[in-house]
Amino acid sequence: MKFSPPLIKTTLLKRYKRFLSDVVNDEHGEFTAHCPNTGSMKNCWQEGDTAWLLDSQNPKRKYLYTWVLNQNLQGDWICINTHLANQVVSEGIDNGVVAELRGYESLQQEVKYGDENSRIDLLLTDPNKPNCYVEIKTVTLLESGVNEKTGEEFQPGAGYFPDAVSTRGQKHIRELISMVEQGHRAVLFFLVQHTGIRTVSPASHIDPKYAELLNDAAQKGVEIYAYNTHISAAEIKLRQALPVIL
Repeated sequence: MKFSPPLIKTTLLKRYKRFLSDVVNDEHGEFTAHCPNTGSMKNCWQEGDTAWLLDSQNPKRKYLYTWVLNQNLQGDWICINTHLANQVVSEGIDNGVVAELRGYESLQQEVKYGDENSRIDLLLTDPNKPNCYVEIKTVTLLESGVNEKTGEEFQPGAGYFPDAVSTRGQKHIRELISMVEQGHRAVLFFLVQHTGIRTVSPASHIDPKYAELLNDAAQKGVEIYAYNTHISAAEIKLRQALPVIL
């Protein structure tokens, strides 16, 4: 996925009120941009990071620019705009990057399904195969230091999902289990949007219920994959599989 128009380089001052971020650069001075990520964004930003913004080219918007990428002081790239996830994964599937999801005739996005009023991110169909329901979760939480729950050190490059308690995420796991029970394929796809992450695990130290459900889903036949991304100011593209540690 290539960015158009080109992203604008700024220095991050702060993120606040969930939807807002203050930035500065030589051309525009200090100004406020829209933050499209309503989550905790734990460990994803700090003052002084490089924030890359997209010009909406819509003069009617209160905040003309949207924060898309963050480049931290360690040199890691992080995509903070979770709305891009479906497009990144869809392009990766179309280009044959995801070996586990090759060979389907049709790909649809945001299809209603399940018993809990859900929408599946991607539905892959083919006359000769069971339907394949793909739920995408963006992973940006890179932990370091000591796990306060266990007293153990986090391993280098350890990525986790979710970064806050997620009842919505729990619901999606239940829906995927239901699809398997009905004879379909069900896939939980962790899209790693932080270049410092090397492995993915459920964040039992943050949402133990989610971790429990994920383990149950794996035992019941839900397929769980993680892929990282190449991130730059020019584009984001799916790269390769990473280990999932349950």
